[in-house]
Parts: sequence; C-alpha cells; structure tokens
Amino acid sequence: MGVDRTRLERLLGGPDTAWLVDRLRRRVELGKPLDTAVTLSGATPAQREAAGRVLGRRPRPGSSLTISLPELDRVLRRSGVSPDGLQPAVAALHGPIVVRSVAAAEIEGRWVEVFAPLTDVAAAGRPELAAWYERLRRSGLVRRLAGAPEAARALLTDLATVVAAMPASGEQLARFAARVTSDAHALDDDRPLATLALGAARALRDLPAGNGAEWRREVWASVGLLRDELSTTVLTSGLPGDAVSFAGRALNAWQEAGQPVSLTLRQLVRDPPALRLGGVTVSVCEGPVVISAAADELGASCRPLVCTSGQPGTAAVHLLRLLSAAGARLRYHGDFDWGGVRIAGGLFRKFTMMPWRYDTAAYQAAVTAGFGRQLTGSTVDTPWDPQLASAMRAHNVRIDEELVLADLVGDLALP
Repeated sequence: MGVDRTRLERLLGGPDTAWLVDRLRRRVELGKPLDTAVTLSGATPAQREAAGRVLGRRPRPGSSLTISLPELDRVLRRSGVSPDGLQPAVAALHGPIVVRSVAAAEIEGRWVEVFAPLTDVAAAGRPELAAWYERLRRSGLVRRLAGAPEAARALLTDLATVVAAMPASGEQLARFAARVTSDAHALDDDRPLATLALGAARALRDLPAGNGAEWRREVWASVGLLRDELSTTVLTSGLPGDAVSFAGRALNAWQEAGQPVSLTLRQLVRDPPALRLGGVTVSVCEGPVVISAAADELGASCRPLVCTSGQPGTAAVHLLRLLSAAGARLRYHGDFDWGGVRIAGGLFRKFTMMPWRYDTAAYQAAVTAGFGRQLTGSTVDTPWDPQLASAMRAHNVRIDEELVLADLVGDLALP
C-alpha cells in the first residue's frame, strides 16, 4: 500500500504543520534518525491545535510545542495514511529527498573517476609525472577549473592526449593543439587545458613555478612547443657548434669568421646544436656591447659568450639550459645597478652559475678607478655575494658594463 495523498495533505499539508514537515525533511537530508522529538519555540495557538489534531489529543499548555516523531510515525502507520511511516510521507509532500551525505559521496566518487584518462599516461614509464599527477588529484585545481565532474572528464581526456604527445620536436603551439585536440586555441593562455598542461610540462623538465608570458614561453619551449619562435632570439659569439645539425654548422662558420650570431628559439628547439662543452667556461653578459667589443678586438679568438640582452628571453633561457645540460660552466656579468642585480638574481636562481667580475671586489675596484654615476632605484639583495649589495648602497654608484669592457674582453681572449 502507498501513501494516501488526500488524507496526508489534510493531516500535514497545511501552513500550521509546515514547520514540522520542514524539520522532518531536513533530518532526512542530513541522514539523521527520526527516533527523537522536535520542538518549536513560541508556537502559535493554530500550530498547537494542528499538532493536537495530528496526534489525536488535546493541545497541552505552554509556549513551546514538542512532537515525538516515533509517536507521529505510529499514527501515520496505524491510520493507513502512510503505512511505511514518516519518510515516505515527507517524500510524498516534498518530492524525493536526497540524503546529502549519500549525494556528496556519489559526487566524490565521480570526481575520483574523472582522473581515469590520466592514470595510464602518468604511469606509462614516465616517473617524472607521478608526483605531478598526485598533486593534481589532491589539489582541487581541476575542480576549480572545470566546475563539474562531466566537464572535468572532458578536460582531463584532452589533457591526457596532450601529455602523451609531449615533448614535441619544435612544433608551433597552436598547430600542436589543433593536431592533438582538434582545437587550435585549446592551449591559449586563458584556457583551463593550458594551465594543466603547463604543470605537466614543468614536471617533465623539472622546472620551477612561475608566471607571466615569458615564463609560459620558456616552459612550452622546454617541451618543444613554440610561441614567437622567430622573434625570440639570443645573441652569441665564439660558441662552437657541430658537423651534424644545421644550427651547429652555422655556429662553426660564424665562430671561424669571428662574428656574433643571433639564434632564434625555432633553431634552438627544432635543430639544436650538439654542444660538447663539458668543463668549458661559457661567459654570459647582460649587454650586447660586450659581444660587439669582443668581436671587434678578438674575432675568432673569442671564448664562448652568450648575451641575455637585458632580461633574458625564452631563447636565451633555452640556450642556457642546453649549455648547462652539455656540462658547460656558466659565469655571469651584468651592470652594477639594481636592475642588473635583479636580472642576475633570477639567473643565479635558475642555473648553476658563478659571478664573472660581478662581486664586491670587482665593484670596489671600478668605484676606486673613478667609474660610474649615481645609483638610483630600489635596492635588491645579492645572495651570491651578500656584501655586494651593501657596498652598492654605501657608495651609491652605478657601474655599467661599458665602463669595464677592457677587463671583460681580456677574460674572453683565447690563449
């Protein structure tokens, strides 16, 4: 037998018993038992009379109203209004009631299932992805980006396809996105898939977290995906190449001619030279003036030199990574000003790199020689030589690379 809806509406469907039905509904939603009593403070006479009619007794005096739910359950069963008791009666009045804990557990299970497409990719002989995968599962980032399990499943299916296809071999990012996801804009900066795929790329190359357009270009380039691959360049001189790659042969030719050369990000990613520089010192400078002076004075006798041209771009960072991987010993010189110190700090954090005439002693010597002009800007620490920042603050003198070119070029001469 089912609920007698007509009698149930007369018994509990009125406005004076609405509070009671609402309490019952909430207890069912929260998974709480219906074996207790519920109390309404400040009950109106009409509410008290309605409760008396439901339970078949005269209203009791007082301002509060207490109803025993087990007693109400017995009334509903005995009367035949709801042979199976309270819960079916409440459902008949309000529609199906979802127990929140059950619903939450079901949704949680669906969130766990959405990661299935990534499981095989993360475990397919790529241990460098294991920690990234676990962090992604626990972080809640996918929930924030996708909003719902259905959207997350589609997002992670695309992510699995992208990760499986990385690293690429010097492919345009938009073309790669179109090839693997059928959407050329899937890896645009404002797309959730790009956020997740950048995390995987970082894990594959063990790169630090960061932000900004240049950082994103660097991460994509590290897995062979290119943005602005022709406009992003790095200036070099004296860098030996190889006899196999086109880029390597070009480097050999320019080294022999004693001329600087600008390498594009496209060349470094698509056709990287086979650099054999184990134990070789490669000097890194901030300004192109050092490259120019070295080419003028040393020509083909210049030691390997790389110029960041100020804040290093993606091509410069990628080349420095290639040099580090090849076993080169990197050393850096920049302007003795706060902007130069800031650039140096970023490079020293990214790479194992020594200062090249870029310490307290070199600064003091330049100041003593009468070089420089007034130092301006906000101060910056110099972790590679803590005393350097103190000396710069004390002297308040800026020393540009142009002022110490003779020393730098002298260091670059081959014996």
